[in-house]
Amino acid sequence: MKRQIIAFAFAAAAVFSSQVSASAADLELLQPGKLLVATEGTFPPFSMRAADGTLDGLEIRVMKEISKRLGLEYTPVIIKWESLLIGLQADQYDITSDALDITPERQKQVVFADGWLESGGVVVVPNNSSIKSPDDLKGKTVGALASSTFSKIAEDKGAAVKGYKAETDGIQDLINGNIDAEITDAIGAGYMIKSANMPLQVLPEFVSRIQKGFAVKKGKPELVKAVNKALADMIADGTYAKLTTDLVGFNPAPKDPIKSILQ
Repeated sequence: MKRQIIAFAFAAAAVFSSQVSASAADLELLQPGKLLVATEGTFPPFSMRAADGTLDGLEIRVMKEISKRLGLEYTPVIIKWESLLIGLQADQYDITSDALDITPERQKQVVFADGWLESGGVVVVPNNSSIKSPDDLKGKTVGALASSTFSKIAEDKGAAVKGYKAETDGIQDLINGNIDAEITDAIGAGYMIKSANMPLQVLPEFVSRIQKGFAVKKGKPELVKAVNKALADMIADGTYAKLTTDLVGFNPAPKDPIKSILQ
């Protein structure tokens, strides 16, 4: 009887081992059991160091949860921005989590998982402002990064534009009452206001939109599908919102995510 139990245990272990190996192969991973993820680690609020020195940020939290749901060990690979896609093509990591815009040009180079975060231009105003939507900017003085698309948007709304070399300078001018509003990036603005407890608010209506995507080298459709499912599940069950809202003050999940283009 003991021999039968031992034999059964060995058989079960063999089956489990083969399943793990098959799972790793099915996901086209570079290292079984690990998800190698490229990140800069120095781009708050997407990636940064927590007080204890560990990696934190929007992309870090979301990718750690995806790894967990896939039964894989989250393994960050710190990489410089300019080498991000080069390293991906050279098989230095399985996927990127860096804040990479999904564009038609990049979709020709890599396969993006479904859009995981939506950002873009938003209007930032003082908490007591009479400006309630972008249409209220006409005749107002609006700050924006000099020579940026945000400046053009403010002009198109009929505002008098004050340009800045740094968006933080515009935010400070807004706090000081020197301008009526600022058009800036939604994620950056949300993080600054939340982390520094600024007396400002982000209006809910976007004036421009862009989605961020996790990039995978072409030829790994199963990995992309697995990431997409984990991401969709965590958005649906509320985990995504819990992981991100405390950093930027709102849930940045796209309402209509850009879908993967699988060949």
